[in-house]
Amino acid sequence: MEWLSKYWWIIILVFLAGVLINVIKDLKRVDPKKYMANKPDLPPHRDFNDKWDDEDDWPKKK
Repeated sequence: MEWLSKYWWIIILVFLAGVLINVIKDLKRVDPKKYMANKPDLPPHRDFNDKWDDEDDWPKKK
């Protein structure tokens, strides 16, 4: 187990190389044109800033 304390960084590099290979393989499967054609609509943005400021300090426009 002494080799593990000396060469732990090699195990990390092998792990990271495996992760990078899987990421690259998954990204090759993505078709951006197909995604853009079927892109889901975003829900409307909900802004809760109006709840803390109920009173309107600005004069009303006529």
